[in-house]
Amino acid sequence: MQDKRRIETIAGLAVIAFLFIGMSFLSQLYGDEILKFALAEYNFSKALYVLMIIFAIVVAPFSTVPLIPLASHLWGWTIAGMLSIVGWVIGAQIAFILARWFGKPFVERIFPLKKLHTFENNFSDKNLFWTVALLRIIVPVDILSYAIGLFSEMNSTPFFFATLIGVTPFAFIFAYAGTLPVRLQLLVLIGMIAFLGIVFIVRNVVQGRKK
Repeated sequence: MQDKRRIETIAGLAVIAFLFIGMSFLSQLYGDEILKFALAEYNFSKALYVLMIIFAIVVAPFSTVPLIPLASHLWGWTIAGMLSIVGWVIGAQIAFILARWFGKPFVERIFPLKKLHTFENNFSDKNLFWTVALLRIIVPVDILSYAIGLFSEMNSTPFFFATLIGVTPFAFIFAYAGTLPVRLQLLVLIGMIAFLGIVFIVRNVVQGRKK
């Protein structure tokens, strides 16, 4: 069962990565048209981007990571990174509060509770702040935010800062990566998939020997 979940996770990340690269290609191909739109609807397009991130986290769980290359070409990778941070942090805070206030009956309308229960044992009181910050690196913002709201005793303020610390590095990394040539992005993706595949195989071999 755990192997199946790992495979599904890797497959999901691979799909998001290919969508990210596809959006980078389109953004670079139609850069002039995108720039014209950005200049004409400068503030509106920024607000819309942040609102889409928040909506994706709170209401309709889908990844907005593939939109980051578009944002980088619209406003530059620095602003795109900052806007992504704003959207992720606000969306995470809303999801956390909704889970804390309305509990399982509300959350199960958005996520299968089985999916959230897999994180239940990760939220001990010891080093919870840094656990949340580190989990932000590998767990989608929406799932983790609802899970913490349901299964932890963490308060809203430390949750806010743990989220801010956790999402900030990758917001800028993704934003900068969206400006790189597509060929280089593909090479990085292939390298990451190969690395994850090797880790997966080695782990299975080690676990098999222990048995």
